Amino acid sequence: MKTTYDVRFSQIQQRSNRGTSVYVARWRVAGKERSKSFRTKGLANAFMSDLRQAAKAGEEFDIATGLPVSMLAPEASGPSFLEFAQAYVLRRWNTSAARTRETDAYALLTLVPALAADAPRCPSAEELREVLRIHVLLPEKRRAELTTAQAAALGWLERASLPLAALGEAHVLRTALNAISVTFAGSPAGANTVRRKRSVLHHLLEQAVEEKVFSSNPLDGIKWTAPKALTIVDPRTVVNPAQARQLLDAIPHVGRKRGVRLKALFACIYYAALRPEEAADLRLRNCTLPETGWGLIVLEKARPQGTKRWTNSGETHESRCLKHRADKETREIPIPPVLVAMLREHIAEYGTAKDGRIFRTGTGGSYSSSAYSYVWQEARKLALTPEQIASSLAARPYDLRHAAVSLWLNVGVPAVEVAKRAGHSVDVLLRVYAKCIDGQQEQINGKINDALNE
Repeated sequence: MKTTYDVRFSQIQQRSNRGTSVYVARWRVAGKERSKSFRTKGLANAFMSDLRQAAKAGEEFDIATGLPVSMLAPEASGPSFLEFAQAYVLRRWNTSAARTRETDAYALLTLVPALAADAPRCPSAEELREVLRIHVLLPEKRRAELTTAQAAALGWLERASLPLAALGEAHVLRTALNAISVTFAGSPAGANTVRRKRSVLHHLLEQAVEEKVFSSNPLDGIKWTAPKALTIVDPRTVVNPAQARQLLDAIPHVGRKRGVRLKALFACIYYAALRPEEAADLRLRNCTLPETGWGLIVLEKARPQGTKRWTNSGETHESRCLKHRADKETREIPIPPVLVAMLREHIAEYGTAKDGRIFRTGTGGSYSSSAYSYVWQEARKLALTPEQIASSLAARPYDLRHAAVSLWLNVGVPAVEVAKRAGHSVDVLLRVYAKCIDGQQEQINGKINDALNE
């Protein structure tokens, strides 16, 4: 650390920053101009008073920061939150799925700008998020070249980002929690979004504990209640078998070709309870399709959709292991004759992609979520009544999976078997589908009534 006694003080200046008055304290250290902005004149005067008293007492000033040695933060030599956030993302890159990378980055797009000092010439939050999105939070080979304005925004962020150690202070953590509680537009954020972002912050701080920045996770000491998120399936979204058939029959009537090619995909979601990304990667080798009777699907991979900058291949779709499963772990689902027939008919008509995928676009690609969601919404208009269309009944393609699992539970398939076919643990299955298990209330009421009358 280089120090000097060469210090000169200037007057406090009032300026307007985006319509808000700020007060700028100015001084020179070793001939280099220094400044710090404050929201009130009183704060600026107090800061300048501290500087003058330090100089009067004969203290040395740090040339790098412009501050007296006594005012240097103990953590000044540690990483900034920006530096640690970048390292956190890059450290997890090779072992994370594309959606996990995107979730991490989405949380940090909120947290990094929020955890910065109130410095002058602050870029807009949108400018800071763009720099993080296209450059900072990506591996070096994937980073975009920055424009002059973007480089200036990054420079500001590097200077203003709070030290990571500052997150040991309760008021700093509350700033972070307040930031993740609203959207980029400033409206209240959804409960699931808030919980995901807090989870990222908590895990990041766990990494900091491992690196001895903190003795324990400081977030655990903050009394803060996350908003409650809906974790159970709403039975109002679940279609019965007749409604499911009506919807599947309506799909071929949507568009010229897309609906016809997608009917069997939607049928896999309903009759086999596949997740859409599992149906997208279903291959001929995964299917046993006899001419009569039940068949079998042995799932190996899923094909989730992501943003190109976060995927390994740079494409929107890429195959990966099944959700909540180890690499190369499979899942077996017996499938009823009606689905066997649909798959046989689909394969006979359209064949498969070069890699064996059953469901593909006319050019061999994968259907985007927006493409099959459009088809689904149009099919709802054809198959449902106006009241049903306006309701949440089968509002999303994924609701077909909920309908399948609910049906299996309600006809008496043991929960262990349902969980095995659906790719859930039993406890998650029963918690998520608790409100969709019907037909038992009268029997239960009868047992209670018998007990009361004994």
